[in-house]
Amino acid sequence: MSTPSAASPLKFLALDTSTDSMSVAVSVADRVWTFTGAGGAQSSSTLIAVIQDLLAQAQVRLSELTAIVWGQGPGSFTGLRTACSVAQGLGFGAGVPLLPVSTLWAVAEDARSTHQPSPASPWHVLALLDARMGELYAAELCWAQGRWSALGSERLMAPEQVAPCWAEMLTLNSVANKLAHLVGNAFMTYSERMHLPATAVRQCITAAPTATALLRLAPVLWAEGAAVPAEQALPRYVRDKVAQTTAERMLQRAPQPQ
Repeated sequence: MSTPSAASPLKFLALDTSTDSMSVAVSVADRVWTFTGAGGAQSSSTLIAVIQDLLAQAQVRLSELTAIVWGQGPGSFTGLRTACSVAQGLGFGAGVPLLPVSTLWAVAEDARSTHQPSPASPWHVLALLDARMGELYAAELCWAQGRWSALGSERLMAPEQVAPCWAEMLTLNSVANKLAHLVGNAFMTYSERMHLPATAVRQCITAAPTATALLRLAPVLWAEGAAVPAEQALPRYVRDKVAQTTAERMLQRAPQPQ
């Protein structure tokens, strides 16, 4: 495994294919090269070519990278396996460590980068990603002193559980409404099932696990020793059920009692 010298600028390749979008970025010190395109099944056929192109633009060889940062999950089963296998193959071949990052942390960081008034301001978020099959991936996170920390484990949640979870988050952590946000990609899809009060709706921020968000998280995680050898990298699924049964799909489509 290569070990950049202390004087070398940090050089990261970041990739995420956990959603319907494929997001890739390369950073060298404070310069960043990015790509966003179609994810899903298409990412497996285009991801490596995109990576090669961005590395060429940045004039960085794989072996010169500090680490390969990837969205570990939760998210699309196929997408997580694609990102993990590509990151593993590149990392193992080039002798570069991998830096796994929660996609929910990346969602929180994507929202913070565009909506936080000041980096010094405390922030609490309930990060939500569409888990399909009528469910959400969720994590409660707090930003303080320049880093994110988890306030509980990542979990599956029904849309109907979001409003009670939001109320509990505000109560237990004594968070002012203006300092708390619901962030993610699930609000349009599940808005009718969430039953959010108006005060919560105003605090919703659409966000995604972008590669640039991964890059912003990478330096702190790297300094904390979160990198792993390529052979130890594993996706984080949270849910081990890939698809609904026919009966479950029919039940979900049936008219709901008023």
